[in-house]
Amino acid sequence: MTPLVRLRGISKHYGGVPALTDVDLDVYPGEVHAILGENGAGKSTLMKLLAGVVQPSTGHIELNGKPILFASPRAAAAQGLVCMFQELSLIPDLSVAENMLLAHATTRLGFFRRAQLRDAATALARVGAEHVPLEVPVRALSLADRQLTEIAKALMKRPRLLILDEATSALTRERAERVFAVVREMRAEGAAILFISHRFAEVDALADRISVFRNGRHVETFAAGSRSHEEIVALMIGQRLVEFYPPRPLLPAGPGPAPMLSVRGLAWQDDIRGVDLDVRPGEIVGIGGLEGQGQQALMLALFGVLIGVRGEITIAGRRVRKLTPYRAKAPWPGLALVPQDRKSEGLILDLSIIENLRLAALDRAHFSSLANGGAVQRLIERLGLVYRRLDDPVSTLSGGNQQKVVLAKWLLLAPRCLLLVDPTRGIDVGAKSQIYTLLRELAGDGMAILLQSTDQEELVHLCDRVHVFYRGRVNAVLEGAGLASEMLIAACMNLPTTATVTPA
Repeated sequence: MTPLVRLRGISKHYGGVPALTDVDLDVYPGEVHAILGENGAGKSTLMKLLAGVVQPSTGHIELNGKPILFASPRAAAAQGLVCMFQELSLIPDLSVAENMLLAHATTRLGFFRRAQLRDAATALARVGAEHVPLEVPVRALSLADRQLTEIAKALMKRPRLLILDEATSALTRERAERVFAVVREMRAEGAAILFISHRFAEVDALADRISVFRNGRHVETFAAGSRSHEEIVALMIGQRLVEFYPPRPLLPAGPGPAPMLSVRGLAWQDDIRGVDLDVRPGEIVGIGGLEGQGQQALMLALFGVLIGVRGEITIAGRRVRKLTPYRAKAPWPGLALVPQDRKSEGLILDLSIIENLRLAALDRAHFSSLANGGAVQRLIERLGLVYRRLDDPVSTLSGGNQQKVVLAKWLLLAPRCLLLVDPTRGIDVGAKSQIYTLLRELAGDGMAILLQSTDQEELVHLCDRVHVFYRGRVNAVLEGAGLASEMLIAACMNLPTTATVTPA
């Protein structure tokens, strides 16, 4: 079969720094081709070349056997090469319809045609986002709905090659499966799909072939299923990853220490309905469930973001009243919240690394004392943050290093309880492993950690127990033998289980 796209001798340099070096790659119609590698391996540069965002320094690209050079994303899309980037390209203040139709739609007297609006609605429905109104501004959407809108926008261009860069990183398993079904339909219709994901379960479910990149070079291409996960990780990082998840410590006999965080009868509107849970010092407690079951509302309620929360929150044995985010981060109660979307909620991208680290500090004098005492530098070293200068914009860092900055700014406050929402979304396996190890070390130091995640393997292998939410309530608490993937899925869907499960 003739490749739809062929790359030969492709190199790309930025100011003398190589991002890709002598890359050969073939992409065939009717297949899903996964591209794997750590952040900085060259995946994003490869996608930008194919999408017409940048041009190669050397080498050439062929489309259906003919050399071609895309001068812009519009030129690439005109040839059927469309990319959905991990960092969403939607304009927050424009409506969903305007974002989906602006690039290629003609208007009449400033209005979109009905047929165009129907096409947009059909594309949203195809990816499982029929609930998203066309008229609302994008900033009003959840991160998951923005991601679905971005995919629908790409589908409207009817691509021959669709490039999906972490397209499901903010989606629950249920919504991701809807997107996977669309990808399989496109494959059956003869389209080629380049699929970038840091989740092996997604690659296992979709990929026909896999290519691994490391340090800007194409390491190897092989058939899906022909390499174990451990072998693939070794290709990605250049060495064996003996333990991806750090081992859980043995629990001491007896009842254990008193809870650091205790919640009783917590309720808010219809999202949270009488939730009880405890997190003890040294524990990593997980929050799971299908999307929209109350998990994120719980995390926001605990940090004082929501108004009208009912029930009782106790920190270190003292009841917390009139909680606000500013009060939450004070030495007592000592809470910290790492949000789901680091780009819009965790960082100010135009500010420097050091300025972002300062954002959570109680005041400038407090941060100066930490910096002068060496606490900032010690934490940076502990996190393994890779940077050139602390004065560089945080936007210059990879996704994994940006997430480390978000963690660092809160850890500088030495919180009693760390609240995490999808802390490893869209970052590479090496950075994930570093963050997992750090979280287990923090728990070992006595911190209480509450982790909400859409990654079921993360919940199963990292947490000491998992509270599964269903319709605003804790449906089950999984621990011990009951903390397994199949049990977690069953509890998320309110199905009966056969393992040891503690009913909520």
